[in-house]
Amino acid sequence: MTFNKRLIKRFISYYRPYKLLFVLDLIAALGMSGIQLIYPVITTKIIDVYLPQLEINAILGNVVVLLGLYLVAAGLAYFMHYWGHIIGVRMEADMRKDMFTHMQKLPFSFYDNHRTGKLMSRIINDLNEVSELAHHGPEDIFIAAIMFVGSFIILFRQEWRLALPVYVIILPLIIVFTIKQRTKMSKSFGDVRQTTADINAQVENALSGIREAKSYTNEEYEIDKFSMGNDAFRSSKNRALKALAVFATGMGFFIDLLNILVLGFGGFFAYKGMITIGELAGFLLFINLMTQPIRRLTNFTQQFESGMNGFKRFDEIMEEGAEGGHGSKELKNPKGHIYMDNITFRYNSDEVVIDNLSLNIEAGRTTALVGPSGGGKTTLCRLIPSFYKVQEGAIKIDGVNIDEFTLDSLRRNIGVVQQDVFLFTGTIKENILYGRVDAAQEDIERAAIDANIHDFIMSLPDKYDTWIGEKGIRLSGGQKQRISIARVFLKNPPILILDEATSALDNETEIAIQKSLEKLLVGRTTIVIAHRLSTIRNADKIVVLSENGIEEEGNHDTLYSVEKGIYKRLYDAQFYAEKNSLIQHELNE
Repeated sequence: MTFNKRLIKRFISYYRPYKLLFVLDLIAALGMSGIQLIYPVITTKIIDVYLPQLEINAILGNVVVLLGLYLVAAGLAYFMHYWGHIIGVRMEADMRKDMFTHMQKLPFSFYDNHRTGKLMSRIINDLNEVSELAHHGPEDIFIAAIMFVGSFIILFRQEWRLALPVYVIILPLIIVFTIKQRTKMSKSFGDVRQTTADINAQVENALSGIREAKSYTNEEYEIDKFSMGNDAFRSSKNRALKALAVFATGMGFFIDLLNILVLGFGGFFAYKGMITIGELAGFLLFINLMTQPIRRLTNFTQQFESGMNGFKRFDEIMEEGAEGGHGSKELKNPKGHIYMDNITFRYNSDEVVIDNLSLNIEAGRTTALVGPSGGGKTTLCRLIPSFYKVQEGAIKIDGVNIDEFTLDSLRRNIGVVQQDVFLFTGTIKENILYGRVDAAQEDIERAAIDANIHDFIMSLPDKYDTWIGEKGIRLSGGQKQRISIARVFLKNPPILILDEATSALDNETEIAIQKSLEKLLVGRTTIVIAHRLSTIRNADKIVVLSENGIEEEGNHDTLYSVEKGIYKRLYDAQFYAEKNSLIQHELNE
């Protein structure tokens, strides 16, 4: 894997808030490395000078000095282990916050193309490895450099003929081996990242749909799907571990070869009288110290591949373009007149969903969108709050292109009630508060009263603090829908979009919620996507949409009077189907 300067620069930028701690960490590493280099020097002097002369006081004095130095080294090691990790954890938290913040700004189209489980893997798993690299990476490189340079200087000063084989034969072999293995490790760790994301997505999907799986007795099918992903993960992990094992084994062999080389050459030089016994002992200790930076570089290579793979995936998210193309104008107290001026929209594919469509939605009135599936009704409504952007034409509110408004002010003035209600895991109060997070308790209760859900809430033991389970699983469909309506009441937007808000409910619940909605619609510009046409008979305007665009437009009486009209055909078909269903229900009883 190749990493460009921009990527490395972005990674280094996360050290900036902690540069003082980082510098202190490197100073601690410098001190600890320097202390380790002193031990072979003192050992050589004791063996060659103090022992032959039987200077016991000098020996004890040097031992006391070493003890003091090692106590200092222990303190430095503690600082490195604790505060070094603190730096890594803080950087990880900063990256995770930046990623989550950026993901909040990404457009709907991004989430259309990315599975939730994979995104969770990037924001959690990937950054765990980045934290380890952030802590250990600079330390390992810095300590290795100090140990190599320090050992090199001392060894060549003591006996260059003994140092030469080490730096001419073994170290070049280690460098070539490391470069070769790094390529294999890079690919294998990248595969592990991908399969980890895949299996996270599979688990998230399976657990979210566990009730569906049980109702269709498809537990074995889900297990089989999971097993396939798990096997792919295991295979990629095996390849990564194999590459790592080859690298670690090779490095271990080179370190052993280094010891044998020094012992052989050193023994020969000592035999010839070219070096003293003390110098040979010191040389062997230096070689042992040299193996530490080699091992550190071994660990660094693994951490670098794993951590930078994770950071690269983090960077990919951060490079995704946020929702843009909006101006700085604030949308304040809009009347709510919406005009779609020859708009054309397509998703990522070339297939046009809305083609050159113009529609006038009058302020303070209710406009219903009806028609067969695939006509673009929901897409049209998603364009108004700029969840998606039109490729051609313009959408205007009170005569101003919505692109001139800030996204926040635009969406603050638009409320959406969807068929598939989403409630956050938490309490009823927290979910209603989502409409306006700074609302007072009396405002929350007023919204619940308007949504006809207050009496139900007060019947619960914990009332508004009742825990509703994951995604509101402990509530019925009607109760969830009314909480979502209370949320919109609390938001109190001048423009309202109802996307088949009652189509999934039974008739009795639908009638109750319709009463709440009628209260909600008063004085607002409302766009209703309706499945049951009987619910929009009183709409000020009904627009019939199909794949060909706007087919018909008018109120119920006008459209129903058109013989062989699409609206009349749809209405009659639905009316007689509901009537026959009611008759059949009465006969069965």
